[in-house]
Amino acid sequence: MLLITNARLINRGTTQSCDILLHKGRIQRIAPHITEPNAKILDARGNWVIPGIIDDQVHFREPGLTHKACIASESRAAVAGGVTSFMEMPNVQPTTTTQDLLAEKYAIGARTSAANYSFYMGATNDNYEEVVRTDPKTVCGIKIFMGSSTGNMLVDNPDTLERIYANAPTLIATHCEDEATVRANNERYLARYGEALTAAFHPRIRNVEACLLSSTLAVQLAKKHGTRLHILHITTKDELELFDNKTPLEQKRITAEVCVHHLHFQSRDYAKYGNLIKCNPAIKSKAHHDALLPALLDNRLDVIATDHAPHTWEEKSQPYLKSPSGLPLIQHTLNVMLGFYHKGLISAERIVEKMCHAPAIAFQVKDRGFADEGAWADLVIVDPNHSWKVSKENLLYQCNWSPFEGHRFKGKVLSTLVNGHLTWHEDQLNLSQNGERLEFNR
Repeated sequence: MLLITNARLINRGTTQSCDILLHKGRIQRIAPHITEPNAKILDARGNWVIPGIIDDQVHFREPGLTHKACIASESRAAVAGGVTSFMEMPNVQPTTTTQDLLAEKYAIGARTSAANYSFYMGATNDNYEEVVRTDPKTVCGIKIFMGSSTGNMLVDNPDTLERIYANAPTLIATHCEDEATVRANNERYLARYGEALTAAFHPRIRNVEACLLSSTLAVQLAKKHGTRLHILHITTKDELELFDNKTPLEQKRITAEVCVHHLHFQSRDYAKYGNLIKCNPAIKSKAHHDALLPALLDNRLDVIATDHAPHTWEEKSQPYLKSPSGLPLIQHTLNVMLGFYHKGLISAERIVEKMCHAPAIAFQVKDRGFADEGAWADLVIVDPNHSWKVSKENLLYQCNWSPFEGHRFKGKVLSTLVNGHLTWHEDQLNLSQNGERLEFNR
């Protein structure tokens, strides 16, 4: 047994001072004061206790790309940042596009992940039979790249899209950028500027039109077939009109996500960070950036995620045209949102709603995302006022760089419990217990 005392528990839109008793990996009791002589004590010292963050979009690079990252390394960075559960993408090597390859990833997760885990089944133009075999109770979803991807993962065949949307056994998550638009833009800018292209051109090449065309198609297909659709990493104000903020999240068939880097950065930041913030879809201009947080707060955007996508420093240091897209974020996702909290732009309760509750609801995650009696004890103790600076010495990413290096954050994860196990505490990992495979109430 573990007894967390002197907690300020943030859960289900309220904040209360309480003690929390954990037993056999679950939350047994929450009360103003609990006495349990046989329990080990963890004093929260009046700090926040929140449910573990669920990140529905990460790239941990295993198998096949482990020179960049691996499930072990990035899951450790996750728990250091308060993320207790993740859903990982299929664009690895080989791509996760068969049920056998999907099972192999789950085996890696079981052996090495410090956090709870799920893995998407990847769709291609020619693996329909594998896709429809996906088990909705044990797999987070089906990933469709309706835009650029690595390997054979671009799904641009209209007949294939129709079949998958019509018959998907579970949630479809989409990356939406129109490939023809992106290619045409790239050719035009390449012809004009050639090797002089820099990351500042990225939001012009992967522009608003590319996002809107693809997201519109995804929504149209989902409405036509009644598909449960989740559109990842929305970046433009134009796309926001596609989403409903009247229907309760539990009843929505179409949901949307925003990522922390799109909330934090805007296109003018390419001048400072260059390829370090090159990502797909691109970080857009101030007008689009400024529309995202209000849309999150009014529930057109449902979930906050990272799209954590590490590359080596050497890869990112190449010229723009060769530098891969993506950046490491999962260790600092809560810190980015606490920046908005300290500016008075979002409450602690809404942060918990969008990072913990909403992913659990949208994906129907079983017994996680809420700090309720009976739920799994995925909990994070946060000192909201602790000031600290990001440096290479405190990064857990295998790539060992971050666009936030040198940045001082206000707010720090003190402890992270995964299934009741104190995996991260006082800047130290305890890897004596691994995370568990996520299950879904579908």
